[in-house]
Amino acid sequence: MEVTDGFRAVVPVRDSKVPHGPALCFETAAWAAFIGELKSGNHRP
Repeated sequence: MEVTDGFRAVVPVRDSKVPHGPALCFETAAWAAFIGELKSGNHRP
């Protein structure tokens, strides 16, 4: 997985094994919430 920064409104995420493939774009706030949950350890596998 590869995450790109430098965009204000979205966070593009793509498969690092397919660098010219499509990217999923998440709203910045949604991505921040997702990462916050991962860091907190309160998520279920």
